[in-house]
Amino acid sequence: MKIVPVILCGGAGTRLWPDSKNNLPKQFINFGGWTLFEKTLQRVKDNIYTSPRIITNILYLKTVKKLLIKHEFKNWQIILEPFKKNTAAAVALACGGYSPDIPLAIFPSDHFIENDKEFNNKLKKNKKFISHEKYLNKKDILIFGIKPKSPSDQYGYFLLEKKRRGPKKVKKFIEKPSLYNAKKIINRGGYWNSGILFGTVEAFYNSFIKHDPKTLEYCLQARKNGKYNYNNNKSLTKLNKKIFKKINSKSYDYAVLEKYNYVRGIKLNIDWTDLGNWFEILKIFNKKKTNYYQKKNLFKRPWGHYINLYRGKGFLIKELFVKPQGILSLQKHDHRSERWLITKGKAKITLDKKIFYKKLNETISIPKESIHRIENNTKKPIMIMEAQIGNILKETDIVRFQDIYGRVK
Repeated sequence: MKIVPVILCGGAGTRLWPDSKNNLPKQFINFGGWTLFEKTLQRVKDNIYTSPRIITNILYLKTVKKLLIKHEFKNWQIILEPFKKNTAAAVALACGGYSPDIPLAIFPSDHFIENDKEFNNKLKKNKKFISHEKYLNKKDILIFGIKPKSPSDQYGYFLLEKKRRGPKKVKKFIEKPSLYNAKKIINRGGYWNSGILFGTVEAFYNSFIKHDPKTLEYCLQARKNGKYNYNNNKSLTKLNKKIFKKINSKSYDYAVLEKYNYVRGIKLNIDWTDLGNWFEILKIFNKKKTNYYQKKNLFKRPWGHYINLYRGKGFLIKELFVKPQGILSLQKHDHRSERWLITKGKAKITLDKKIFYKKLNETISIPKESIHRIENNTKKPIMIMEAQIGNILKETDIVRFQDIYGRVK
């Protein structure tokens, strides 16, 4: 039996836009020929899946359809939420209209998996095992855990019970701990919570019946009493607004999963991130930077040079090269903030009268209008990946206070 892929695609992704009017959700941000939603679509084109069901809202309908056509999907189901109600409602909507034994794989649309083929191969490898009636049944929900590469306070975690064989039962969920506690959790065998779920329709129903029956009831009623359009193997369901409005906005993890006694973990050792902040995005660009290099986008400066790698809607990704003893001007920006990721060397950074020393893989945020500077006091070059976020991303948005190269006006 093939797996029905359900793609949750209604989130706003506001964490990425602190200093911009841009409210484009991160799943639709074009990062130079690819978006996270498109990567999710490519993942579910594998022959282990049926046609996708996509839970989204009216604001994103045009974009979703455009990308489905671009990637040559001939069959799909779209369910339109009239209001954003978080993931509990979205997971409940994933189940409606299928027979109880149908297996569902529920994917967030805004997560990055480096190698989709590798993910699906691991799923295929485990499919026979996890599809066994012992695990794929009317109760068990399987959640994919990612082996942490390093401690992070940006992700949720879960711990598994000790057991020799089979998907282990989730003992505890931990939501975004401090870095100190994240280290402890990893030492105890914790996994990042990927948010990717697998189970039968009946298992998801039972989880709601046990812990959030009202959300399930309202979602099924809103679907039943909504408007349904079917044309050439493509369906569109507009939910009943009056009924759907009754639902309280809450996450599936918080409302159901953390309380449910039949959650098991599947371990994966793959490159994964939810790209929830610009530092994670910079890491991806650093890996793929050779794809973006163009000689015309290299600009020399007295302190070294910078390369404009990619200009998107409301953001600009750059790579800075600071030569030994190079010093940028003491400056501020009125219209943008910046995020820096050190990829080579050790930088001395001034930020509003405070001094920070940052080395390989360390990061720092530069708020809008803060006074800052980069210095290279070493004998080796420094390389920094920079994300500029704002409504004006030009070199003219620099107010200099000090500059050893005489550029203060």
